[in-house]
Amino acid sequence: MSSRKKTKKSEKQKKPFHIPKLLKDIPIIIIGGFLFACGVQTFAAPNGIASGGVSGIAVIVSHLTGLSEGLLYLIFNIPIMIIGFVFLGKLLMFKTIISIITITVATDYVFEFLPKYEGDTIIAAIYGGILLGAGLGLCYYCEGTSGGTDIINKLINRKFPQMSLGVITFMVDMVVIVAAIFAFGNLEAGLYSLIAIFVSSKVMDILIYGSYEGKMLLIFSSKYEEISKRIMETGRGVTFLQGSGAYHGTETKIICCAVHKNEYVKVKRFVKEIDPNAFMIINSAKEVLGQGFQQIN
Repeated sequence: MSSRKKTKKSEKQKKPFHIPKLLKDIPIIIIGGFLFACGVQTFAAPNGIASGGVSGIAVIVSHLTGLSEGLLYLIFNIPIMIIGFVFLGKLLMFKTIISIITITVATDYVFEFLPKYEGDTIIAAIYGGILLGAGLGLCYYCEGTSGGTDIINKLINRKFPQMSLGVITFMVDMVVIVAAIFAFGNLEAGLYSLIAIFVSSKVMDILIYGSYEGKMLLIFSSKYEEISKRIMETGRGVTFLQGSGAYHGTETKIICCAVHKNEYVKVKRFVKEIDPNAFMIINSAKEVLGQGFQQIN
């Protein structure tokens, strides 16, 4: 019994509650909430654009009932938050609550009284998507969520891990888009909503992964020493992997290195100059962390 108690205590000690980090995260989450609310209230809602998730459902129901988007966003999130507290942990849900309250207040008591864009619907979809993606990206960056279907998507992903989070999110958003088509009575509402969702996802990826993206190169060449020397002259490190050709059985060394996206073309150029017969495999890396790149947090 005593050993079990010790293991439980040690498990709790492994998950420290970082107050300084939380205090840094809260202002970023609040800014994210304001950007998200601006996207909904200034661009999406006035132009009948349902941007997916609970915010999209709030826009649809608001159109049908006349109730405010912020109030509906809060009401729809209450049962989801209770489920999230049970399955996803208190810290994540604490940040999520801050995000939801910020979005509700900013939607109904700030942007409700500011000018709304009611011009070209494509422009509204693009700019609304940018603001929604920026808001969501800041929340995700701080290891929180904006509530709503973000929580549902994570729970579905836990139940069905073979389904990617991207696929689940798309499926849920498609349900909202179909509902928007029926609610607003035209196909264009759904098409504009698709544009907003696409732009939002791209902006979110740029905020979360953009500065960390790079290329991982595997270079197969008999002139590996000369090529690796040129790569290191650019300030990038090189690792040699031991390889063996299946046909001839010849032992060789494979160059493995990571570079920024804007450095890849330069490396490819001088590899061709040194050995036109070289064989290269290039992979896009969502994140490259460590010395010479983004610091590991």
